[in-house]
Amino acid sequence: MVKRTLYFGNPAYLSYKNRQLIIDKPDSDDTKSIPVEDIGVMVLDNYQITITHKLIQALQDNLTVIISCNNSHMPASIMLPINGHHVMTERMRKQIDTSLPLKKQLWKQTIEAKIGNQANLLKRLEKDYTRLEWLKERIDPGDPKNTEGRAAAYYWKELFGEDFLRVPEGESPNNILNYSYAIVRAIVARGLVSSGMHPSFGIFHSNRYNMYCLADDIMEPYRPIVDELAYEIHLTGRVNEDLTPEIKRDILQLITKDVIIDGVRSPLMVAVSRTTNSLFECYEGIRRKIIYPEFYES
Repeated sequence: MVKRTLYFGNPAYLSYKNRQLIIDKPDSDDTKSIPVEDIGVMVLDNYQITITHKLIQALQDNLTVIISCNNSHMPASIMLPINGHHVMTERMRKQIDTSLPLKKQLWKQTIEAKIGNQANLLKRLEKDYTRLEWLKERIDPGDPKNTEGRAAAYYWKELFGEDFLRVPEGESPNNILNYSYAIVRAIVARGLVSSGMHPSFGIFHSNRYNMYCLADDIMEPYRPIVDELAYEIHLTGRVNEDLTPEIKRDILQLITKDVIIDGVRSPLMVAVSRTTNSLFECYEGIRRKIIYPEFYES
């Protein structure tokens, strides 16, 4: 079943009763309810939201991701359950004990999938993609030549123009990308936890200050779907400094967007679960390749 994404941008009192999320708003006498089991992601984007501890516990038991936004209305924190799988300790041990040669092979697969999807997006938009296809065929295990970075430098210029700089605090479409990547990152972290892994222990990323190194690794091939949406929104000229509620709704719909994974159409959240499960099977030694999506058929 495809889980729902809920966005709360106005004051609200959120509580739990009879396995339901109960929504009370101060400016309305109407009370709404939603089954907790139907919720995959909840975004809290107002300082006047109150959420009960009982509801938080019910959401965590359901593996719901709770995303809290800061005073700039950007995602700032992710809440996930500690135990997302019944044998999580056993699985985490296999994750941590993964050999360096296997990590290098998995990173090679990841970058191949990412660059392949970047090339397919440029092709879909009738832009020059041939250099990316050339680079994709020249990735070594562990990507010691930083083929990913070379591909990115070309890709961003081709997608958004020669003057575009991909920087965290840059002008639009950077803000669209930042918000969207944060949402997808949370979905990937959820998938990793539900597959019995810890999102901190990466296969490539290893920043000591980053709690989501593995999530950042695994989301790489998923980024082009965000890039396409950012491109479409940017073309409309709807965004300057702030993201409107309408644009945020468009972004949150990414979670239910169909992607092609292993030859089958599947909602993004379901596809992420397939990817994270296949990753653990690689750690376990029963699979040699991670299953990554292809967003655009060639």
